[in-house]
Amino acid sequence: MSDTYSLGLLIALAVGLVATGAVAGVLAGLLGVGGGIVIVPVLFWLFDWLGVPDAVAMHVAVATSLATIIPTSISSARSHHKKGAIDAALLKSWAPLIFVGALIGGLLSKVIASSGLTLIFGVIALLVAINMALPKKIVLADDLPQGPVARGVVPGFIGVFSALMGIGGGTLSVPTLTAFSFPVHRAVGTAAAFGLVIAVPAVIGFVWSGIGVDLRPPYSLGYVSIPAAVLIFSASVFTAPVGSKIAHSLDPARLKLAFAAFLFLSSLKMLWSALM
Repeated sequence: MSDTYSLGLLIALAVGLVATGAVAGVLAGLLGVGGGIVIVPVLFWLFDWLGVPDAVAMHVAVATSLATIIPTSISSARSHHKKGAIDAALLKSWAPLIFVGALIGGLLSKVIASSGLTLIFGVIALLVAINMALPKKIVLADDLPQGPVARGVVPGFIGVFSALMGIGGGTLSVPTLTAFSFPVHRAVGTAAAFGLVIAVPAVIGFVWSGIGVDLRPPYSLGYVSIPAAVLIFSASVFTAPVGSKIAHSLDPARLKLAFAAFLFLSSLKMLWSALM
């Protein structure tokens, strides 16, 4: 990676990262996804353009996205909470298991290759997008799983794979909750809170996994690029409430289609990067 960049290039990069953060913040409030569905692909291609080696590019993109989700999720969750859209009982029940799963996912980043992370992102996002875009909602049950195994596996799965994808809780928890007949607006609001539960332990795992790894961008803490994270969340934390307000003015069907469209486009781009 080149050690010097022109002032114009640095300004353009900074503006691009701030714009990415602004869009991600709106999506965090709108969809409860923490904005990672936009941030991860943008950072991945940005790092590739800057010459960050493939061996660490996806790790840095995922870890940096997770770091930005922390303040964005706080802002988004507070906005949803004011509207009564967070299910406190579900949050209390699932949060510990999601936390443990996210920590495991962050630690697994030490042994999963960059191409593997990219493939995970693309495959899961594509499956979720297809499910959300179906004209008839898939309903697995009239209520959330009640058995001890299912109650542990479902949130644990969400935590592990959300961490490996660098996303907030919404990408997996919203379609999962709606499949069990959970109201979509409450699913989105609660997912915003899940984003914080996922991001904190996952960042810890990615920081630990990336310590001492060669070829990382300058000013990285583990796999987290500090400059990129600061620029992105400096914008996203202010725009998340805007997305939250928009979310509560839309009907559930349109909200699902918007969510599916973003997932579909992002997944195709990431799969192309992983397989070509």
